[in-house]
Amino acid sequence: MADRLTEEQRRLNMSRIRGRDTKPEFVVRRLLHGLGFRYRLHGTDLPGRPDIVLPKWKTVVFVNGCFWHGHGCRLFKWPATREEFWRHKIGRNVERDAETRRKLDELEWRVVNVWECALKGSERLRPEELGERLTSFIRSEERCMDIVGTSG
Repeated sequence: MADRLTEEQRRLNMSRIRGRDTKPEFVVRRLLHGLGFRYRLHGTDLPGRPDIVLPKWKTVVFVNGCFWHGHGCRLFKWPATREEFWRHKIGRNVERDAETRRKLDELEWRVVNVWECALKGSERLRPEELGERLTSFIRSEERCMDIVGTSG
């Protein structure tokens, strides 16, 4: 299947995709702050530069886009063009995520991944449910958790 956009239009679209301060990140930040949790942003001193760092709880939060991190939910679909490129790129992101989780575990940091499907679309979680899951994890002794949409 050919790309409907010209190479220049595609380049412009891709250049506007941000890796930090995204709408899903703002949703999670606002929710955590409203629940009374205080945090730092973009922990540059930690592996993987977590989106949200809760030092008091030794917990980090990653807000992952389902496409970019190869999540197996309904929001993820392999592109029909340049398949080899995308399989390599997304596969490398998945490998990097696993390596980051391992390094954080070695440093005794707890990790929660909030997936885009938990925040967007018909299968998103209600804010109260997302807040309960985050609070429950942060206050628990669990090492890692993935928060996904209702069908994930």
